[in-house]
Amino acid sequence: MDSIIVNPKNEKELKFISELLEKLGVNNKILSVSEKEDLGLSILMSEADRVEEVPREEIYRKLQK
Repeated sequence: MDSIIVNPKNEKELKFISELLEKLGVNNKILSVSEKEDLGLSILMSEADRVEEVPREEIYRKLQK
């Protein structure tokens, strides 16, 4: 099923929305900043072009910068 992502303005709004969802019986999870970054990275990785091969030398040059 699809999901909804909500970005509250502050802690008070976060707590209110979370409590409201609980009362409505809707599953919810509060994500930390780290978890949001991991999710974003996961999305980028899934969208990456896996067909194109990159020479090792190019990878090594990028890593040395």
